Amino acid sequence: MSTALRELAALRRELTTFSHRVHAAGWVANHDGNLSLRLPPDRLLCTPTSVSKADVSEEQILLLDAQGAVLEGKGKPFSELVLHQTVYAARADVSCVLHAHPRYATALSLLEAEVQRPYMAEFVVSLGADLPIVPYHLPGTKAYSESLIEPIRRSNALILANHGVLTCGQDLAQAYYRMELLEHYAAILCLARSLGTPKPLPESDTASLLDKRRKAGLEPPTASSSAPAPATQPVRGDLRALIEEEVLQALAARTGR
Repeated sequence: MSTALRELAALRRELTTFSHRVHAAGWVANHDGNLSLRLPPDRLLCTPTSVSKADVSEEQILLLDAQGAVLEGKGKPFSELVLHQTVYAARADVSCVLHAHPRYATALSLLEAEVQRPYMAEFVVSLGADLPIVPYHLPGTKAYSESLIEPIRRSNALILANHGVLTCGQDLAQAYYRMELLEHYAAILCLARSLGTPKPLPESDTASLLDKRRKAGLEPPTASSSAPAPATQPVRGDLRALIEEEVLQALAARTGR
């Protein structure tokens, strides 16, 4: 097996592992949620539809072309693939998208206005002063995908009104831990609200924390610019082999494309 194909197999294992972790964390039930990885030059690896994230196998991980057609894997792409494609089109620096329904963050998605003020310093530095809320649209519609473009350009995590949460990152671990932090924060906020009225951080402190966030390089490259983010090497620096001609030739031989 070539180096490129070994790397592709390794990514399948990694995507399977994180799929299982998302289920074990209690962020999904039944067939909920979806994960994807962007590969150069224009491929996606993703979980299949109608399969529990606890049961996804490496063989079921799908390799898709730029149009979402299956090149390899067992099953069909999930219907919310357009959300992932929209994020990738808006953020050249992003290589992974994770969508799930963690309990507390999804509960906040039903209230919409609960995460617009900063309450904890750690959250501000890691994810920003507020968490954008994408207005509700019927899943799978063009209006829904278009509504993600502006907020995902300024944040690495989104609340999807009446739907759930979406996070992105340069790799699976980063997207996963951003969702973990968001759910932890949402749980604390829900608990605080059950006890009284949460007190937000002072505005002066928020400004200082945001400055630390920018200096740490945690702010999306597109947050203060209308131009697309500069492209970065997807997933890991050692994956340049994935764009070798031998990979495309091997896939063509297997699929007849």
